[in-house]
Amino acid sequence: MEILVAVIAFAGAILAAIAVGALIQRLRDEPEGWLIAWTVAVVSLCLSLAVIGLGYVFGFGSVTFRIYQITGSLLAPLWLAVGMVQLLAEKAPPRFLAWLFGIALTIVSVAILVFDPLKSEEMGKSLPAAANFWAIIPDKLLLGVHVIDILVMLGMLVVAGVKWRQGDEYDTDNLHASLVIVPSGMALVGAMRFTVPALFTTALLAVAAAAVWYTVLRPLAPYEDDDEDDFDSDRDERPSRRDERSQRREERAQLRDEGPLFPDEAPMQRQPGPRGMPEPVPGGPGLPPPQPRRTSGLGDLVAEYRAGDQEVDYAARMSPPDSGPSTGYIMNGAPPAAPAPPQRPDYAMPGTGAVYPGAELFSPAPQPVPQSVSQQQPGSGKLSPTIYGLLTVFTIVDGAGEAFDRLAEATVEAVRRGEPDTLVYACHAVKSAPLQRIVYELYRDEVAYRDHQRQPHVERFVNERQPMVLATNVIELNVNAAKVVPLPTVMY
Repeated sequence: MEILVAVIAFAGAILAAIAVGALIQRLRDEPEGWLIAWTVAVVSLCLSLAVIGLGYVFGFGSVTFRIYQITGSLLAPLWLAVGMVQLLAEKAPPRFLAWLFGIALTIVSVAILVFDPLKSEEMGKSLPAAANFWAIIPDKLLLGVHVIDILVMLGMLVVAGVKWRQGDEYDTDNLHASLVIVPSGMALVGAMRFTVPALFTTALLAVAAAAVWYTVLRPLAPYEDDDEDDFDSDRDERPSRRDERSQRREERAQLRDEGPLFPDEAPMQRQPGPRGMPEPVPGGPGLPPPQPRRTSGLGDLVAEYRAGDQEVDYAARMSPPDSGPSTGYIMNGAPPAAPAPPQRPDYAMPGTGAVYPGAELFSPAPQPVPQSVSQQQPGSGKLSPTIYGLLTVFTIVDGAGEAFDRLAEATVEAVRRGEPDTLVYACHAVKSAPLQRIVYELYRDEVAYRDHQRQPHVERFVNERQPMVLATNVIELNVNAAKVVPLPTVMY
């Protein structure tokens, strides 16, 4: 048993040393307070495990016992708790008080534990119990520190849960980290405070170091843009995780609290016409019977057309639908071309998306005009300057692609049916990056965009995608020129 404990202790010390290297590397790029506190905790765990291994090989003495108790019982749980405060506190005063309290308590406690005499210095090769060797002052001091550690970690776990309920992906990651660190820290305090088998205590010290390592590498990994170059000279200037979170929250709050575009603007009213008319119900009076529905082919918009083994007439598909230009401009005033003869649907091509009501903004239906007016020059093809666009790039969790696509498909269908001022709303999959999704949005104006954000299906999309998304990059767009036609579909 002694050999087994020594092996586990040395293996845990090596693991903790690797974790210290990862933390220091992260600190070079992102000097956050919680990283500093947890680095101190993992260094303490590494020393404690190394001393346990040496004690089981050569025997324990007063020096090794004090190092084991100071690092494993005092410093490790204390700085795990201080790191939780640094991670979850958004204001500077709580973080400063945590630093002040942690440093002061460390200095005073270490001085007492180093210089206070032990009850006895006769120790063997088994892990010595703290209660058998500490006098009353060090023993009660460690008890008080352990109580403070437990209360702080439990309080921070509650704070993380409260923030997660109304928060974003950052709060989800913080809750994930809290659910890993807090149980590990509490188990460590219990193992050091009560008499438990040495094998169990040693294993818990190693598990606590592994928990910090996992937390820093996974839920608290740095947020980077998907197109960031690893060799970019500006890599060191990237904002910290806390700063980026604050920037994104300010942007979202500004969009949420933004009122009408002008102070005296009256609420927008639907005008009679094609935009205000309800969508016709298939199979209704005077309408043809409904056609079989198709599901949106999410993810195929940015991929190449995949026709399988069937032959596809690409030349016919590339031909322009009318005599106008193929790309770049919309000839709003051009006379309508003669209707083309009906063609057989191309069932070889996958569904690639949908074009939503509002396309008349680009090509309004011709109105009857006098003969003298119809013979004038065609109107300008300049787009409306109020069109508002967004391009959102999501990096999703490995294995969450199908769930994200199903959620996005339901959102697209709800947008298609209930948002006439949403001109384009399409979800793309990236062929060369399976863990990326791109959502492309065009709205009639910013009022339509804000109306879109308030829809229940959009709120559901935002809330339910949080555990599936690792990072999000939002780009605002202006439309300079465009051509919009209905996309190819497949009838099932």
